[in-house]
Amino acid sequence: MVSLDEAVTARIEKHGMHFEVLIDPQAAADFLDGKEINLAESLATDLVFKDASKGTKASEESLQEAFGTTDLEPIVTTIVRKGDIQLTTQQRRDMQKRKRAKIVNAIARTAMNPQTKLPHPKDRIELAMEEARVHIDPFKPVDVQVKEVIDAIRLIIPISTENVKIRIRIPPKYAGRAYGEVKSFGTMIKEEWLNDGSYKCVIELPAGMQSDLYDVLNSITHGTVETDIV
Repeated sequence: MVSLDEAVTARIEKHGMHFEVLIDPQAAADFLDGKEINLAESLATDLVFKDASKGTKASEESLQEAFGTTDLEPIVTTIVRKGDIQLTTQQRRDMQKRKRAKIVNAIARTAMNPQTKLPHPKDRIELAMEEARVHIDPFKPVDVQVKEVIDAIRLIIPISTENVKIRIRIPPKYAGRAYGEVKSFGTMIKEEWLNDGSYKCVIELPAGMQSDLYDVLNSITHGTVETDIV
């Protein structure tokens, strides 16, 4: 349960009636991002108001008429999903900053420069977003905004969300340990164990994850792994 000082008002108009709840803004944002959040437990008080500022509680009759139930969880879910959430200027800035970082990380992990087949550094993505004057919605899901941001910055930098295929050969000494790590990065296209105990494969993965894959394999094999883009 969030404190009254940290809670914000989420409101909705239904059947000509006004309803409000006081909720943790981060919990609401996480819920809209698709996370499993118990919204009823994220309220400052387990009441649905007609006017929260005056402390006027909504009647059970009005809740039943507008939502078809008096149960708190489905009512709060409807208000958060379909209503408006009021943030202070600082709360909006803080949430936009966190959402922006998530979007940049997602783009860096899934997109690439189609000219080099390599991922864009995060600072390059951020600069392109600034140049394109991208607006971040603190309540719109990350995956939806990632597509919108990529469309916007495509005019600034060459960027593609295509997957890449990487051919990998790991020396016998490290093959067993590296095997599980490789499979966790993407879809295995082809693999084989060679007579000398080496492990060889072709894996398909999001372009932006190349650097992470190379870092892990170089760490395990002390730089002896062989890789190239198919």
